[in-house]
Amino acid sequence: MYWFSGSLYQVGSSLKCNLLPEVPRGFCGVVQNETLEDTHVEPEPDGVVEDHKVKPLYEKPVDFTKIDINLLPTVMIIGRPNVGKSALFNRLIRRREALVYNTPDDHVTRDIREGLAKLGDLRFKVLDSAGLETEATSGSILDRTAGMTANVLAKTQFAIFMIDVRSGLHPLDLEVGKWLRKHAPQIKPIVAMNKCESLHNGTGSLAGAAAESLMLGFGDPIAISAETGLGMTELYEALRPSVEDYMLRVLNGTIIYTSLFPDSCTQNNSSTQDVTSPEDDESKLPLQLAIVGRPNVGKSTLLNALLQEDRVLVGPEAGLTRDSVRVHFEYQGRTVYLVDTAGWLQREKEKGPASLSVMQSRKNLMRAHVVALVLDAEEVANARRSMTHAEVVIARRAVEEGRGLVVIVNKMDLLSGRQNSALYKRVKEAVPQEIQTVIPQVTGIPVVFTSALEGRGRIAVMHQVIDTYQKWCLRLPTSRLNRWLRKVMGRHSWKDQSAQPKIKYFTQVKARPPTFVAFLSGKKTLSDAELRFLTKSLKEDFDLGGIPIRITQRSVPRKCGSSSSRQNTGQKIFNFLKYSRDVNSQPGRKTAFPQALGLQGRTFKLNHCNASAEARTTSLTFVREWL
Repeated sequence: MYWFSGSLYQVGSSLKCNLLPEVPRGFCGVVQNETLEDTHVEPEPDGVVEDHKVKPLYEKPVDFTKIDINLLPTVMIIGRPNVGKSALFNRLIRRREALVYNTPDDHVTRDIREGLAKLGDLRFKVLDSAGLETEATSGSILDRTAGMTANVLAKTQFAIFMIDVRSGLHPLDLEVGKWLRKHAPQIKPIVAMNKCESLHNGTGSLAGAAAESLMLGFGDPIAISAETGLGMTELYEALRPSVEDYMLRVLNGTIIYTSLFPDSCTQNNSSTQDVTSPEDDESKLPLQLAIVGRPNVGKSTLLNALLQEDRVLVGPEAGLTRDSVRVHFEYQGRTVYLVDTAGWLQREKEKGPASLSVMQSRKNLMRAHVVALVLDAEEVANARRSMTHAEVVIARRAVEEGRGLVVIVNKMDLLSGRQNSALYKRVKEAVPQEIQTVIPQVTGIPVVFTSALEGRGRIAVMHQVIDTYQKWCLRLPTSRLNRWLRKVMGRHSWKDQSAQPKIKYFTQVKARPPTFVAFLSGKKTLSDAELRFLTKSLKEDFDLGGIPIRITQRSVPRKCGSSSSRQNTGQKIFNFLKYSRDVNSQPGRKTAFPQALGLQGRTFKLNHCNASAEARTTSLTFVREWL
């Protein structure tokens, strides 16, 4: 219900209350009921209420495929460890993003993962959470994951409470139910009995398991199987009414807010259109940034510092991150997707969560646009070298995949103080030089020195990442490239003129990363040294440091007609001379020659024609006399 001076308007009903003339200002008296059809109330400066046409309110059914992803509701999957939460997450988003591994004594998922669920025609944001253990020791990993889950659960609208039907109602399930009532009393979760496909072999009763789950106090459960997809229809029917009602409230509330405050909404829309114009510039497209590095170098801490919130789990333990967490945020009007990857190690011989984490990190590196390689400043100072073998492998793979590269030296706060001032200065001078030595394929790699724990260097990191991304998306016009090519070929000292490559023109065929093509005359190709020379000149003259550049070459044949056409032209001239010997004595002889041949406006080099020697000699003699 909205109150304005001189009117009372209730949203969602057909009642409009007008004031009696003798009623004092600020009090309401009902006169009669009037139907509101396509009207709404707007406050005026002088208290006068006017009716205006508005858009019709949304009604059921709602088409979720046409709704902005930022307006969709959030559904969180919770439960004790090893009940199949990540398997259901993968089933809902229709991709194998979350790690799934049967570890009864360990917890695979430790961070909150977010994805877009597609359940029939339903669309909503789904969150995969870590397993809850209410009796975890204070300060332990499980206690920290439970605290993070509670913080995120307070911002969600719906929840799916999963239990393992094979083991029955576990005492820990009852503890999770109590925890849920305490931290999210406004949410009534949907109880999902997972792994119900095992009840069809006669080992248990589905009805008995459902009756037992009623002890949780959240209503009737539904039987599903996240691995096989059994029960997804029942889950759809359970989620559809509440999700649709929520979307109607959100969409209709947005319409009413737009109607009441049109000026503010117009300003927001205009500012959004000015910022995002992906059709005009490729650099305005969403940026995919992958944070990679060895274990325990501060990747997760850096992601939290960039987001300025505790989004992922951090701690002194090495190998704490297992799942690659993808987070969306806005930075200066630009959409950025941050991906925190697990520590990069050599693939282990035995299969396990650590090996799966490394494979997932490699996949995310290939999907990224810019790769941020994180180094440990303390390890660099102690080892007296900037990069280990594993870090060099990461950097070279990023370059081979054509990704932009930014090196971040973290934990610089450990080198602060008077006693470490010389070491601090030596690290800042030696790291860029050594990185250029071990990665010669890419010149001008930006290096940023930060302290993610203290939040220092956060803005510098984003500036370097965005600058590298803009270079990665750069497109140069062909005219500018050919002017540059003439200058470059002129200032280089060749051994002799014959050794200089004959490049007809130079053009860019694609961006992301910049790819160029050199068109050469003849069959000669550019050598490796000449390709390196052109690549280095491009990076220096156009400031393309930190990104890989690819140059290909193509040979252009000389523009000379085919042998059959040349032979036909020469034979045509010979036939004309043979049967028109008296052409010099006729009037208009200067036009008879080209008109008879049907070759007006064309220029021929008769000495290149593949005609007989008699035809070529006679033709040249006649042309000389005719001219």
